[in-house]
Amino acid sequence: MANMRLDKNPMPEQDPVVRAGNFDEVALGYSAEAAIDEAKRCLNCKNPQCRTGCPVSVRIPEFIAKVAEGDFEAAYEIVTSTNSLPAVCGRVCPQEKQCESKCIRGIKGESVGIGRLERFVADWHMAHAEGKDEVTVPASNGHRIAVVGSGPAGLTCAGDLRKMGYDVTVFEAFHKAGGVLVYGIPQFRLPKEIVAAEIENLKKLGVKVVTNAIVGKSMTVDELFEDGYEAVFIGSGAGLPQFLHIPGENLLGVYSANELLTRVNLMKAYRDDYDTPIKHFHRVAVVGAGNVAMDAARVAKRLGAEHVFIAYRRGRDELPARKEEVEHAEAEGIEFKLLNNPTRILAGDDGHVTGIELLRQELGEPDEKGRRSPVPVPGSEWVLDVDTVIIAIGTSPNPLIRNTTGGLTFTRKGGIEADEGGKTAREGVFAGGDAVTGSATVILAMGAGKAGAKSIDEYIQNKQ
Repeated sequence: MANMRLDKNPMPEQDPVVRAGNFDEVALGYSAEAAIDEAKRCLNCKNPQCRTGCPVSVRIPEFIAKVAEGDFEAAYEIVTSTNSLPAVCGRVCPQEKQCESKCIRGIKGESVGIGRLERFVADWHMAHAEGKDEVTVPASNGHRIAVVGSGPAGLTCAGDLRKMGYDVTVFEAFHKAGGVLVYGIPQFRLPKEIVAAEIENLKKLGVKVVTNAIVGKSMTVDELFEDGYEAVFIGSGAGLPQFLHIPGENLLGVYSANELLTRVNLMKAYRDDYDTPIKHFHRVAVVGAGNVAMDAARVAKRLGAEHVFIAYRRGRDELPARKEEVEHAEAEGIEFKLLNNPTRILAGDDGHVTGIELLRQELGEPDEKGRRSPVPVPGSEWVLDVDTVIIAIGTSPNPLIRNTTGGLTFTRKGGIEADEGGKTAREGVFAGGDAVTGSATVILAMGAGKAGAKSIDEYIQNKQ
């Protein structure tokens, strides 16, 4: 019989006061008892809609049914039949806007905690299956595929292609595989050992990973084809930070969120072989309000900043970050300065940041869709005293591929033009994830990687 409680089983978490001073994971995960209880909230709908909201088509009702039975390994096998990175997805995907938004239980209460259950089965497998895995390595079909980038799009594409029998090599520019999963998302939200374990699972399948290989510099796409690769998937992400283009952005004490998060992730996760200096912050303004902005603000707090502010030109209802991330940030003492638009950054005689000027906004009249855009309040400028400003307003694709690869076409924002299956204007070249769309979510990048793998398989089979 279904468990008809209206709310999800709560996720155990570190105390906010304690966690604001460490980089350990905030969410601690379900116990087996809580997972079974949560799984029993699923109604086993005759026409389930939850799977339609998943970009990688996880067989959600089937795996949840196995969790309810206590057969966690079977649940894991079901999840991984379509999702190569379940421990990652269970932690960072916006399930509330994807699968859980379609859950019938959400009509009169909270949806089933699909993401929390996915994380549970992945973590349970990692904890109990070590040394017991008997991985069936797919036989090679004799075709070689190159994947550029080891972020969520590239890893998903590589995993799916390898399961089809392709010999796949992933080329990663940095010295650790994982892309944004390693360099962009903080340890307290996505532990790097989790990412490493997921990548190791792909390697066990036979996926080859080459690090310190910058496609466009170490080698070109043309050279990959010359080396015998029959198709190339570009999943190189969007690592080029965007800025506000306001006075003062070149002052000492102004950072992009990309730089901060990369430095901290390298220092905290890989201190054994990498060290990078990070200045001590006291009062920090983070401009932006997406997940990256929340990450940057919470990292600054953990680095010892006494006050961390989020400056955002829209109101609370328009915050683009996940509700969970906003709540975590507030609980950790992050202060929100909403309806305030930065106009310039100020400095002292030494050229170092002393403040950020903000212009107050008010919400205008609703448009035909009910949306209310911010409108400046003339003469309402004021200065927030800070010694550090972190810009977190988005990223765009690095131009390296664009500048070294002929035959491709690009969007106005620098993304590679590709159809829904990842097919580009150049034969044999496919692309997906942030390299196409600009900065988006992990799960959408994974969906693009999955679509790219399918298109590549069709392309190779049709050539024969």
